[in-house]
Amino acid sequence: MATRGVRGFGQYDGVARALERVGDRWALLIVRDLLVGPRRYGDLKAGLPRIPTNILSDRLKELQESGVVRRVPTVRGGYELTPLGRELEPVVIALARWGWSVLGEPAEGETVTHDALVVGLRAAFRADAAASLPPTEYVLHVGEVSVSAIVVGATLDVVPVGPGALQQPRRRSAFEPVPSAVLELQVEPAALRGVLAGDSASAGAGVGAVVLAGDAELLARFGLTFRIEPAGPAGDAAAAAA
Repeated sequence: MATRGVRGFGQYDGVARALERVGDRWALLIVRDLLVGPRRYGDLKAGLPRIPTNILSDRLKELQESGVVRRVPTVRGGYELTPLGRELEPVVIALARWGWSVLGEPAEGETVTHDALVVGLRAAFRADAAASLPPTEYVLHVGEVSVSAIVVGATLDVVPVGPGALQQPRRRSAFEPVPSAVLELQVEPAALRGVLAGDSASAGAGVGAVVLAGDAELLARFGLTFRIEPAGPAGDAAAAAA
């Protein structure tokens, strides 16, 4: 009979077992970043600057023992998710969506990373709304990080771009048709929550978000394609008006 030791919750339950494997501090943030693509140890440390090096090593070891993470044989010091680990994607996306809905204002020292922005856009993506819209590329610059999101029908492909980005292959080898419409936004980190909540129209007035390329129609298309309603009365009112 399997034993879980002193760290187990002592419950024969799916939630308890999941938390035993990925519920420790920092574990799901490591999974979040690996969902974007394989990472070296140094890349993970750079993307999670507040994690102590010994904790990062411990979490990677624990995630490997749990079958969630494995070494990348062809990359020195590289890690990637196993097939079992990739099954956490809808869990992380749902958690990100819930977290963005209750995010509040950024605290001092809080930053937006490339991988966090990629996962945030995946969480905000509304495939049903996008399915009827023309193919479009959305480029977001948030603080010092940038991502490119290509939407073709109900399909989203988003990757980090620009200086400091770890280049990742597009999920699709070819896009048919190739998007000819491009919306490019410069967004202050403190304004990102509002943009994802449907306040992208404020970009026209330069309120925390500025349109670098594109027009009002593309801005409205972005608001239909990416949306996370805020929790509480504001979210209830938005849902009722939708």
